[in-house]
Amino acid sequence: MIYLSGFHAIEERIKSGRSCGPLLVAKPGPRAKELTILAKERKIQIDRVGTADLDRLAPDHRGIVLEVDEAGPEAEVSLEEFLAGLGEGGDALVVVLDEITDPHNYGAILRSCDQFRVDLVITRHRRTAKHADVVAKTSAGASAWVPQAETANLRRALEDLKEAGFWIYGADMEGDPAYSRDLRGRTAIVLGGEGTGISRLLRECCDAMISIPCLGRIDSLNVSVAGGVLFYEVMRQRKRGSA
Repeated sequence: MIYLSGFHAIEERIKSGRSCGPLLVAKPGPRAKELTILAKERKIQIDRVGTADLDRLAPDHRGIVLEVDEAGPEAEVSLEEFLAGLGEGGDALVVVLDEITDPHNYGAILRSCDQFRVDLVITRHRRTAKHADVVAKTSAGASAWVPQAETANLRRALEDLKEAGFWIYGADMEGDPAYSRDLRGRTAIVLGGEGTGISRLLRECCDAMISIPCLGRIDSLNVSVAGGVLFYEVMRQRKRGSA
């Protein structure tokens, strides 16, 4: 089992309607009491427990913890289902994460994905950050909403996206400025791992590499920050194109 202790993470998981519970409550403050009321409204089981019980399950709790089944990502879909549901034409933005191992980065990327309406996040199972509570907290609950697909073969996933009409762009400091590329339509952005970048096999699948022109003195942006900037650029181009 996974135990969510962040207020935002608990709230968004309950609101998402996905299976969860019971809600374990010790000595809740005002914010935790609001979550208890929400849980009652959604008919989620509420158990009164001792503080020591929560200390054992989630040491950084604030008087309340939500129990969640640990099977798979919170908003799990399959790539096949996603592609089948796209239909003909239309914009779509997919983000592919290549060896993102820091759960804080993973959560921050999901938060940006939620804000900029990313349609799907694809990760390689077993190798991506899996600390669900940290991810849920860092994403401010977005992990309950952003569709996520796991695959054993990211290269094959990119090939499937290409067959469905997607253009694949890898994020790289040496790439073309993102604003110089047409990122509308069906677009997939590949983000490489912390310190390692995009693997050679995935790089070979990319149609082009794109970058964020920077003026700072250090080497590059954090991967989660870079992702947010690139997702914004996609949204900006789409809005400009529809104006």
